[in-house]
Amino acid sequence: MNLEQAFLVLLGVVCTGLGWFANQLFHAVESLKQDLNDLEVRIVSDFVRYDRLQEMLKPIAAGIEEIKESLKHKADK
Repeated sequence: MNLEQAFLVLLGVVCTGLGWFANQLFHAVESLKQDLNDLEVRIVSDFVRYDRLQEMLKPIAAGIEEIKESLKHKADK
């Protein structure tokens, strides 16, 4: 085996290793994309949007304010 053949064999091994590594990276990125998509679907279904939460808390805040006002006028503080 001369020097040129040894170089070509070494180049083939290096290219094969780089190809395998690139393939692993590609599959890892695809897996991460799928995981992120699943997480986005879960977030939409599991959590309440902020504006809807504010609307739901308005009656509670009004009730608390009413209680505070009634306690301000109480004689036996």
